[in-house]
Amino acid sequence: MTVKPKIRGFICTTAHPEGCRKIVKEQIDYVKGAGKVNGPKKVLVIGASMGYGLASRISAAFGCGASTIGVIFDKQGSESKTASAGWYNTAAFEEFAHADGLYAKTINGDAFSADIKNQVIDLIKKDWGKADMVVYSLAAPRRTCADGTVYSSVLKTTGGDYTNRTIDVKNRKLSEVTITPATEDEVTATIKVMGGEDWKEWISAMKAADVLEDGAVTVAYSYIGPEVTHPIYMDGSIGQAKKHLAATAKEISAEISGVSAYVSVNKALVTQSSSAIPVVPLYISILFKVMKEMNLHEGCIEQMYRLFAEKLFGGGVKVDGEGLIRLDDLEMREDVQKNVMALWDKINEENLGECADLDGYERDFNRLFGFDAEGVDYEADVKTDGGIDSLK
Repeated sequence: MTVKPKIRGFICTTAHPEGCRKIVKEQIDYVKGAGKVNGPKKVLVIGASMGYGLASRISAAFGCGASTIGVIFDKQGSESKTASAGWYNTAAFEEFAHADGLYAKTINGDAFSADIKNQVIDLIKKDWGKADMVVYSLAAPRRTCADGTVYSSVLKTTGGDYTNRTIDVKNRKLSEVTITPATEDEVTATIKVMGGEDWKEWISAMKAADVLEDGAVTVAYSYIGPEVTHPIYMDGSIGQAKKHLAATAKEISAEISGVSAYVSVNKALVTQSSSAIPVVPLYISILFKVMKEMNLHEGCIEQMYRLFAEKLFGGGVKVDGEGLIRLDDLEMREDVQKNVMALWDKINEENLGECADLDGYERDFNRLFGFDAEGVDYEADVKTDGGIDSLK
């Protein structure tokens, strides 16, 4: 079938298998060209099919020569319907990893569940013995706990109403949006989904099963951002979850012997999650323009390679005074933020193209689903029901 993007809001309901494959290959080629890293050799990536999780798996495998197990939650396609982008990404990753003689297996299912944790532990025991790194990169909107309770995260403030500008990138329209405050139960639910509880459950279960090397490293991902996004992000319901995540890193390091846990604060990028957060797409569009003009822009793969090569395994872990790894160091540079805020104050619908990189934002969004990849014929028929090697 011929596959075209079908976009509804911040969701694309189709994905292009050849486009996903090409974009995965581009990331692999970047890592190969950047040089080898003296890093981990047996890496579990929880949330491995897109964004920072996928880039982490690529950096571990092709930068460090690591064997990898990925946990994903994706749908296979059929002859009449495409798979999810994460499915195609994972199929491509395994194809390229196996071609280079690298171990790569994937488990598909709900990472919050005890069943998937047990499947992963059994696979590690069988194939590796022990893992030396765990990347926790889940970005799920809801979580079903062991007792059957379902928690859903919300994008709300924790103070009063907050009004600011946002942008519909596809239609190139600015508008005002008002975000209402979350209830106490909504904040609790968001922490349950996006905080550190499940991360700690993974590490505790792996430790109890004796499948973690002594000196193992685990890392989870977060974002802080500038003051203009704080009401909806760091001071909002998501921010409370991210604060819980940071506190959990300290708990894991203190309570689980032989394991060092870190939170990496990453740069603002176009993801399915960030696209859904009011105000943030406008900020990212302006940030992209500034950082590209200053030759400082990084995507997921550049960030994750730098995490492995410079921040985690480049001669001692590099953290700030709060114990956080700061991969947002370029974004938060004083000169970058000064330029961003000048454009933020100036932007209107007449000067959108002058003040924001809307084309770059839209391209990055499309590429999440395998579209806008160079050299791919999007008019050609493609096979949409392909499988993942290790799941066949």
